[in-house]
Amino acid sequence: MINFTEKQLERYSRHIILKDVGIEGQAKIMNGKVLIIGAGGLGSPAALYLAAAGVGTIGIVDSDTVELSNLQRQIIHFTKDLYTPKATSAAEKMAALNPEVTIKTYYTFVSADNIRGIIREYDFVIDGTDNFAAKFLINDACVMEGIPFSHGGILRFNGQTMTVLPEESACLRCVFEGPPPRNAVPTCAQAGVLGAIAGLLGTIQTSEALKFLTGAGTLLTDSMLFFDILTMEFIKHKLGKNRECGLCGEEPTIQELIDEQQPVCDLKTTN
Repeated sequence: MINFTEKQLERYSRHIILKDVGIEGQAKIMNGKVLIIGAGGLGSPAALYLAAAGVGTIGIVDSDTVELSNLQRQIIHFTKDLYTPKATSAAEKMAALNPEVTIKTYYTFVSADNIRGIIREYDFVIDGTDNFAAKFLINDACVMEGIPFSHGGILRFNGQTMTVLPEESACLRCVFEGPPPRNAVPTCAQAGVLGAIAGLLGTIQTSEALKFLTGAGTLLTDSMLFFDILTMEFIKHKLGKNRECGLCGEEPTIQELIDEQQPVCDLKTTN
């Protein structure tokens, strides 16, 4: 058990007075290790709230630098951070918010060669990436390593998310066999996204990480949550493990990680 200082008791008091968290739950948070892959729209709120919560070790993986178009939704980055590595920019804000947390930065792409070595140091992974190839790579690596993770995706005014507990619940490939074909789904850069959507989904993913660490509540497993912010409709579809899943089914065919090519969508407009 952590011996809380007076300042820590004050900093985390709103967690500690929660019946389902308490002093023991806060201690679990402070001993926890969470990895965020992607310091963009989803990773920005996740990084800030994980640091605020006092998660002991937070990893940030991102190979990009801050661009002006990022600032509409990637709230952890400021105008002064333009052209700075996103992982560095994020770590600076997190440390300023809570100097007690340990922050590890990885200025790299996740790939079939490095992802398993990175994620196995953590208790939970938050997928904040913006392309399908990375999302399926994260899914496959986490299932192979037995590490729980939160999947999330946004586009235009919509979002979707689910939590995966390897060997217990459906994985992403149980729902979608693989990345969509070329021209099936546009990217945010091509179709746009309402900035606040990223904050909404990123905080849901963070809540799942904190629930996992503390054991509070029920995780979003065997379900996919969809929302449309234009109509303010939230729909949760029940799922189940797919016995024919190529990754976690009864006769898996995916035995090793591969770097799939990211499908590119060429949006066409007509008069």
